Amino acid sequence: MIDARVDEFLDSGTDAVEAAVRKAAADEIMPRFRQLGADEIVTKNGPHDLVTVADRAAEARLTEALTALLPGSVVVGEEAVHADPSVYEALHGEAPVWIVDPVDGTRQFVHGEPGFCTLVALAQGGRIHASWTYAPAREELAVAVRGRGATLNGQPLKAGSPEPGAVLRVATSHPDYTTPEQKRALLGLYTDGVAARPCGSAGLEYLDVARGELDGIAFNWEYAWDHAAGLLLVTEAGGTDLTLSGEPYRITGGNALPFTAARDTATAHRIVDLLAGR
Repeated sequence: MIDARVDEFLDSGTDAVEAAVRKAAADEIMPRFRQLGADEIVTKNGPHDLVTVADRAAEARLTEALTALLPGSVVVGEEAVHADPSVYEALHGEAPVWIVDPVDGTRQFVHGEPGFCTLVALAQGGRIHASWTYAPAREELAVAVRGRGATLNGQPLKAGSPEPGAVLRVATSHPDYTTPEQKRALLGLYTDGVAARPCGSAGLEYLDVARGELDGIAFNWEYAWDHAAGLLLVTEAGGTDLTLSGEPYRITGGNALPFTAARDTATAHRIVDLLAGR
């Protein structure tokens, strides 16, 4: 059940979150865009898993701002969890949780490409209640509130449905981040009637599903900071999400992978069937 504090916050505090996200990007991310020094980029879990001073500074700024906006809330941020994995357990607790990915698409950010974004979601009791997807280099801000719809730069987002008989456009987990077993599952999408390609920023792929420019995604990792904001954005735009077991995705984990988020229910089931080899 939603906490009264969260319910009240959703009535009056969403604009303040938008302001905090925009300020963190303006102060900590954009001044470093295409200005990073070699000593400001390091790897975490392998050569393709990059982190920069912008990631860390933006997450610190958002952690301070968001917890001040909603007293008693906590933050599960990508960089904080990397430093202390026990932070992730807050997703199972009773406190309202801000789920933060300060720079989603760090590889694109490092390469000077505009395809990155900041992701923030507000969750409690394992449910996502609101989300913000901000692509500062593209000047795009998408907001979703459970039961109240989704917008992009203030205009309603509607995912719609693919045209009958059209080739499905699907973004998948990037090969650099998949095991041989995971690759085999994703190969089910490389078939007639589907145009599959590796994903870029997960947050921006979800945004493209929500606005009908992409028909679906198929991902096989669970980190909540990559998915929470986008999942709510897609569902509030009229889409749906589905795991390999046929159940909705759970941000607390334990999902049957891969999973999909798609423009409509029929498309989600078609993608899952292909992933399952049916």
